[in-house]
Amino acid sequence: MRFSFSLSFVLSFLFSFGQPYKTDFKNGDLIFIVNPSGQGKAIQLATHSKYTHIGIVFVEDGKTVVYHAVEPVSKSSLKEFIAMSADKTYEIKRLKDQNLLTTDKVAELLKAAEKDLGKHYDLGFSWDDERLYCSEFVWKLYKRNLNLDIGALKPLKSFDLSHPSVQAKMRERYGNSIPMDEKMISPGDMYSSNLLE
Repeated sequence: MRFSFSLSFVLSFLFSFGQPYKTDFKNGDLIFIVNPSGQGKAIQLATHSKYTHIGIVFVEDGKTVVYHAVEPVSKSSLKEFIAMSADKTYEIKRLKDQNLLTTDKVAELLKAAEKDLGKHYDLGFSWDDERLYCSEFVWKLYKRNLNLDIGALKPLKSFDLSHPSVQAKMRERYGNSIPMDEKMISPGDMYSSNLLE
């Protein structure tokens, strides 16, 4: 009998039993997790993707860390980040063209990520830089430092806003002034980018 296990399953299994990671994490890797609590379920319904949170990986002094926009934008250990996952699993996506991630470009990405540490989380999903949500934070890092669009920006109105849970969350955030034309990027759209593998 043959069994097939995904990389994320194997890594989750090893992680659960305290075994050392064998994966060769690389600077600039994108890490995705699922957490349907809070606004997560509305994100899943609106984007038709299971992924609700994303971070960017850096290897600092031999340790894998994740920069991500929560409240506030933070740097977490890999263990801390995975603990946010509802089922303690995660998936990694990597830029196909690794030649673009030169030492200088990685340094630029890291410097930009560090500069945003402490910024508040953007509950309104606006596109300015005063506050940041998770996929916006990572998308802008790649766009501004490598001129790459990891996923296409879309207006709010292009997402599936029909579910009552989504509508309730929008009323909670925006009242009667829902910014239907505000451009946004979702974790799911970034996960599906053809620039990643």
